[in-house]
Amino acid sequence: MERLRVATFNVNSLRSRLPILERWLLQGEVDVLGLQETKVEDRSFPEDFFRDRGYEVIFRGQKAYNGVAVASRLPMTEVAFGFGDGESPGDEPRMVRCTVGGIKIINSYVPQGKALDHPDYAYKLRFFQRLRALLERDHRPEDFVLWMGDLNVVPTDRDVTHPENKRQHVCVHEGVRMALEDVLSWGLEDVFRRHRPGDGEFSFWDYRVPRALERNIGWRIDHFFATSPLARASTGAFVERELRREERPSDHTAVVADFSL
Repeated sequence: MERLRVATFNVNSLRSRLPILERWLLQGEVDVLGLQETKVEDRSFPEDFFRDRGYEVIFRGQKAYNGVAVASRLPMTEVAFGFGDGESPGDEPRMVRCTVGGIKIINSYVPQGKALDHPDYAYKLRFFQRLRALLERDHRPEDFVLWMGDLNVVPTDRDVTHPENKRQHVCVHEGVRMALEDVLSWGLEDVFRRHRPGDGEFSFWDYRVPRALERNIGWRIDHFFATSPLARASTGAFVERELRREERPSDHTAVVADFSL
């Protein structure tokens, strides 16, 4: 049995976070890294940065917004972008799919939604519906499937500070929670909570909140959801809080999950 360490990180501009990534990846512990909000066009993606550090990398992005990537020390196969459902050929670059070491990985940057009455919120709910359809079309619950990324949803009240004040927020509202639950009911479970059931475990601390990290006023919106066979193979999970303390950090930090395969 070998350990596979997988991480997800909304970098909120990849090129701005390269110094942080360089120091972190030098530790040599991350095997597969899913990135979101890379905010870089494909022609300007820093591909050599990853290759020079022993990673294959696949990516799809645009200038200043969105963008996803997966970097892996192991070979990646069955690479695809988006839902592959033909519904919206002009979809924003928010999903990359691949197979690594027998695991079917879906790395997503789900739309934030802006406001409950905004078209982006309807787009967000549709994103979850399309993801459920993708799972039904391409996968089986008995396979090793891992859905990860910045999913912009707080699954339960313990996943956000002061939930009573955020019931109408697009990441907390019962509508988006139900949309997430519909996806999970296909056969996915929360890998992080399998190992970290306590309170105060967050992955995002808003820049606009004074001393949010020090006061731990945060949100858990970056996730790993796995099919039961893969979840049972997980051996641990944790939040890399120190990356949020770095100079010029993202407002998110990396979340890490370990598997024994």
